[in-house]
Amino acid sequence: MILRILNFMVIGALVLAAAYVYRIKYEATVQAEHLAKLRDQVRQERDKIAALRARWGDLDDPARIQDLAKRFLKLQPVTPTQFNSLDHLPDQPPYYMRPGAKDPIGGMIEHLEVPVEVTGSLQQGAAPPKTPDNTTAPPAAAPAQSGAGTE
Repeated sequence: MILRILNFMVIGALVLAAAYVYRIKYEATVQAEHLAKLRDQVRQERDKIAALRARWGDLDDPARIQDLAKRFLKLQPVTPTQFNSLDHLPDQPPYYMRPGAKDPIGGMIEHLEVPVEVTGSLQQGAAPPKTPDNTTAPPAAAPAQSGAGTE
């Protein structure tokens, strides 16, 4: 009686093992088909890239560009008479400001303010004292604190 139960258990285990092996084989087949599709897509994309590079080479051909330039741009070759000598240049560049007008950049430089620097000797947010000429004075040195080891 025990041997029959043991035989049925072994047969059941063999059936389960066969089903598991079949499932693994099926998944491997599906993965192989997926891999074949991906390889085909990669090959098609490489073919498209090669075709686009060939087309780019055709479009970028200097002879083609020169032909198009001759047909559509109507350019003339440069002649030596198109250049001017240094004798014909003006002595000074033209002055574009009106006579008597104030120099805008010079005015900006004259009224340039010194930025306030925050250092360890100033409290955060405290403005440095102003001097009589309306500029900021350099910050005063903070008193040295010697508190190392003294309490």
